[in-house]
Amino acid sequence: QSPRRREYRPSRFVLSAAGHTKRTGGEMSAMASASGINAFVGFRPTNDVKRASRVRASVARRVANPIVAVATPTGKKSANEGEKNWSKVEYIKENSDFLRHPLIEQLATEDTFISEDAAQLYKFHGGYQQDDREKRAFGAGKFYQFMMRTKQPAGTVPNKLYLTMDDLADSHGNGTLRLTTRQTYQLHGILKTDLKATFQAVIKNMGSTLGACGDINRNVMASPAPYAKNFKPEYFIAQDLAKDLGDLLAPQSGAYYDVWLDGEQVLTVEKPEVVAARNDNRFGTNFEGSPEPIYGTQFLPRKFKIGITVPGDNHIDFLTNDIGICVVMKNGEHVGYNVYAGGGMGRSHRNNDTFPRLASELGFVGVDDILYAVKAIACAQRDYGRRDDRKQSRLKYLIHSWGVEKFKAVTEQYMGKAFQPLADLPPFTMPTYHGWNEQGDGKLWYGVHVVNGRLRGDAKKALRAVIERYELPVRLTANQDLLLTDIDPAWKADIVATLSAAGVQDASEIDPLDQISIACPALPLCGLAITEAERGLPDINKRLRDVMNKVGLPGDEQFLIRMTGCPNGCARPYQAELGFVGDGPGSYQIWMGGTSNLLKLAEPYADKVKEKDIETFFEPIFYAFKTGKNADERFGDWANRVGFKSIKDAQESYKGLPAAALAAAAPAPAAPATAAAATPAGRLPRVMIEREAFEVLKAYAEANNTTLTEAATAAILKLKQ
Repeated sequence: QSPRRREYRPSRFVLSAAGHTKRTGGEMSAMASASGINAFVGFRPTNDVKRASRVRASVARRVANPIVAVATPTGKKSANEGEKNWSKVEYIKENSDFLRHPLIEQLATEDTFISEDAAQLYKFHGGYQQDDREKRAFGAGKFYQFMMRTKQPAGTVPNKLYLTMDDLADSHGNGTLRLTTRQTYQLHGILKTDLKATFQAVIKNMGSTLGACGDINRNVMASPAPYAKNFKPEYFIAQDLAKDLGDLLAPQSGAYYDVWLDGEQVLTVEKPEVVAARNDNRFGTNFEGSPEPIYGTQFLPRKFKIGITVPGDNHIDFLTNDIGICVVMKNGEHVGYNVYAGGGMGRSHRNNDTFPRLASELGFVGVDDILYAVKAIACAQRDYGRRDDRKQSRLKYLIHSWGVEKFKAVTEQYMGKAFQPLADLPPFTMPTYHGWNEQGDGKLWYGVHVVNGRLRGDAKKALRAVIERYELPVRLTANQDLLLTDIDPAWKADIVATLSAAGVQDASEIDPLDQISIACPALPLCGLAITEAERGLPDINKRLRDVMNKVGLPGDEQFLIRMTGCPNGCARPYQAELGFVGDGPGSYQIWMGGTSNLLKLAEPYADKVKEKDIETFFEPIFYAFKTGKNADERFGDWANRVGFKSIKDAQESYKGLPAAALAAAAPAPAAPATAAAATPAGRLPRVMIEREAFEVLKAYAEANNTTLTEAATAAILKLKQ
């Protein structure tokens, strides 16, 4: 069968009568009409001679026509027939010369900021322009600075890059390193004058930021456990595929090096099979002659995320990705992959057309087909995802609109092969990878819990010391933690002593709620944040534990808590057993009912729950859970079993703890109060302090890797001395 080629054309979109884009030239083929697909997108191998003949004829008629986006709705019409109905970002991409302009020009100005158009392009290069709301001076406007995000497939970080990032945090950032929920670094507080030097340092020390943000394939996640290849090979396979898929879908135009290295090229090494898959155009996936053979001028309609896991291990929330992949093993041999598509967390408050979604089953592919399957899914989203409304541009909305079977049929046409039925998999759990573990090659790894992913103060210095001393590579986890890898057992005692001296606690010493909770950065830097998340969750966890103790739940009771400062879902709160989603200043929407294996979405339970009312809101819920749960039943499973109506009824009828329960929950006589144990069970009146005192308190908390509450408590208790 003849291949259908796409020729590169700088402006390749036109508007249809329905107000959306369609391919230029030619009419829809008979095959497309018969299949219900908006436009012809390739073909599947078939034994039907007549049908195959029609396909070849259709291909011949379209050999010079580019593939374009065909949005899913058909009811709207453009205000002016024939105009492109794009969002503003689509025009910025179209006119950017593949992400170069006006970013290059804006970086050269003396302003402390870059223009909005340049800021959109900066996302593709790996970051966001931000405004520190707490550093604004009166009458001086926004306090501009920049965030840079790296790409670390499977969270793998070479020793040299870790040391570079640690240095940059102090020399060009705000003194902290942020570990993200997608296994990458974020460096905050970079000034515009330092941007180029920061990017150059990362690029020249085994790192990259290209595609960490923007309408493009983001960092490819994978289960990060550093098991030896011959011990648990499925982990190595997943991690290796993460790198390959990152290479496959990486931008190719060279704009990244033009912007940050003034055109100097950096040698990169790709597998021949990755290059072959990218260049393959047997089924009309590529733009021939374009600097971007897969992306063209418009790249993808929206962000695109991929996660790869192994049987039984759902540490990375793999179904929350645009593409979720699970390695399939049979009798110890690697036979292929299960593929899922259409996951995503982002939504908007008061907009029911936006929603979180878990990926749907597409099917099984063999070992040699996975690169082509992923490319086909990305190309289907590229050509059919909406470009008029960015709130509807993710792959999940295309699949929701079309249905899984139609999307699967289109993807198979791009792939040139049908998906097979999914392979059976064992039950999933969510491992944390904390503590000391054997890699299977005679070496150890140590999983360090990092509170909401923020490395600072003495903990940051101590980790730097052991990583540099023993030249350790590290892994970043999806729970914002850090794995120190390739540790000789002889080094263990020194590593434990060094970290303990800096106050780094072993995960076994940390409250079970804190061990697995995560939060996004939110205030003061994220422009989308409505309220606190990273800074607020530690104190809220402590208050929740106090309530749990009060109603008689055991001290080791654990459930998954996640918090975001807005509804975009960066910390995946819609998968939590208990999710906090910012919906106003000091206010959260509460989601409940996610499960510990991360295979079920939570559901919205209540809106506008004030931070100051946490105790009174959750006490009746936790009491109902304590008195009504089955043995070993977790909070999320209980909420699903009894239902929200039953829980709300329990809240409304709650009259306080019975006398017997109060007596049982009464604490034993306390030892003299310490800074770590001085958090009161109830909420006390707020106390205002002067700005100067607050800045001192904040600096102390950051330097000592502690919370504002703990720092303030310690300072006040010293008054008793």
